[in-house]
Amino acid sequence: MNSIVKKLSEIENAAVAIVEHAEAEKITLEKEIADRRKEFDDSLETETVAKLNEIRSKLVTKMEQELKKQNAASEETIRSYTQEYEERHEEYARLILAHITEVS
Repeated sequence: MNSIVKKLSEIENAAVAIVEHAEAEKITLEKEIADRRKEFDDSLETETVAKLNEIRSKLVTKMEQELKKQNAASEETIRSYTQEYEERHEEYARLILAHITEVS
């Protein structure tokens, strides 16, 4: 009977040791998973910031190109109107005068 009790006690001690070891491994694994998750999150954040900066840079470049196009178009329009005025301002003045003086 003593040998059975002794054997049961040994089994219980072994079971307790296994549970304690499993708990220790669980804590180690949880820490490892938390470290990996933090590393992944940090990496993802760095990558996201880099991509956002790249997109922002491309948008700024595109916006500057569009502004240059619009400025060039505006300057061309002003040049065209100025040239037309220089060429036809006397004609316009006569038309305006004729319109003002015409009897309705």
